[in-house]
Amino acid sequence: MAGTNCDACVNYVYDEDYECYSCLVNLDEDEMYRFLTGDNHACPYFRLDDEYGVVRRQM
Repeated sequence: MAGTNCDACVNYVYDEDYECYSCLVNLDEDEMYRFLTGDNHACPYFRLDDEYGVVRRQM
């Protein structure tokens, strides 16, 4: 199942050089257009940034 919210994606990180958030995935031209226009409702690269996932496995 593909995700829709870039803010919750592990690939969406803050770039200190450019002082903005960006996607780490090497997007092709069509994917980049959808990313920039906000029309990425079914991003195949979405991975939930679950910072507590490791803790749940340890319990």
